Amino acid sequence: MLELPDGAYLWVKALHIISVIAWMAALLYLPRLFVYHCDAEAGGELSETLKIMERRLLRAIMTPAMIASFLFGGLLLVSLDVGVWGEGAWEEGWLHAKLVFVAGLAVMHMMMARWRREFAEDRNMRPQKFYRFANEAPTLLMIGIVIFAVVRPF
Repeated sequence: MLELPDGAYLWVKALHIISVIAWMAALLYLPRLFVYHCDAEAGGELSETLKIMERRLLRAIMTPAMIASFLFGGLLLVSLDVGVWGEGAWEEGWLHAKLVFVAGLAVMHMMMARWRREFAEDRNMRPQKFYRFANEAPTLLMIGIVIFAVVRPF
């Protein structure tokens, strides 16, 4: 495994937390824009404005924040068996559970990207209620991630 240079671990951890916060903010905001977009007339001014907002949110914030989260989180993962963690961290159940929930966030990200394309092409067929429920999924996944990372129940 990789041992981060002295002092680098805390910087990588801080950058990971910052990027996760930005990613989560976008994962929570994009479905809210979809809710508003459901009411907008296809081709109308509001619809076109929402298309721009959704595209910029996904491309300028959400995707770069996800990549940064994976980059800094990956650096933390490869340094698990050295330094502050010691041997055997990879055998801990909490880590595997957390990574499953992180994979769930990545799947949500991909689904939202697909939904954004559908709105961009005026092909959305889902009601507002669908996006209201979809808005809750990242929150539930985030709660699981935090509990597994902080409490480490198993």
